[in-house]
Amino acid sequence: MKQGFLALLAIVVSLPLVGAAQPKAAAADPRVEISKRFPGSRPEDFRASPLPGIFEYANGADLLYVSADGKFAIAGDLFDVANEDNLSEKRRRELRLALVNKVPETQMVIFGPRNARHTVTVFTDIDCAYCRKLHSEIARYNQLGIRVRYLFYPREGPDSESWTKAIAVWCSPNRNEAMTRAKKGENIGSPKCASNPVAKDYELGRDVGLRGTPAIVTADGDLLPGYVPPDMLLKRLETKG
Repeated sequence: MKQGFLALLAIVVSLPLVGAAQPKAAAADPRVEISKRFPGSRPEDFRASPLPGIFEYANGADLLYVSADGKFAIAGDLFDVANEDNLSEKRRRELRLALVNKVPETQMVIFGPRNARHTVTVFTDIDCAYCRKLHSEIARYNQLGIRVRYLFYPREGPDSESWTKAIAVWCSPNRNEAMTRAKKGENIGSPKCASNPVAKDYELGRDVGLRGTPAIVTADGDLLPGYVPPDMLLKRLETKG
């Protein structure tokens, strides 16, 4: 997503500043003029940041800070120095959680009871070694009170073998069993069905800011990259909770 933002910045820099020669004609709401500098954006996509005169623009869970006149953009984290708080990461947690919560659980492969103490959402690749290691311990996660909700993120993208396997898991009569067998490297065949969420999950992963798999999104929106052992994950969740 960061590369996408850099590309967007390149477009913004190349555009003329709309209304610069006619300051009196500028809209009362600066977001109207700012949005004209960002192709595809709307005024409501920008919101005031904690920094006076600077607006925040979110692309998925990535953030960009833009001056009120639209002339300058900053790609980086914003800190509250006095409180030693990363305000950008705090906002990213909110954005990640909002994105993940848009997915109904009927579109996930879930291991663990609904009343578990903790619930995490895991982006997984069927063929990823550490994804397989994580799943090999799924019983331990559940035993510790951690419910795992899987979303698909085949790292090699569409038309890859992992993508095909993800579809096969989803289209299987018993998705949980198929997921476990596929993670063990077993051949689960090539069942077909009318629709599957793999493409949407993949795009969601990109929006959330994934760099690899497995990737764990906690109930408070934190993104934990890579495999986290069950006991360590529980400690992390209990500490945050």
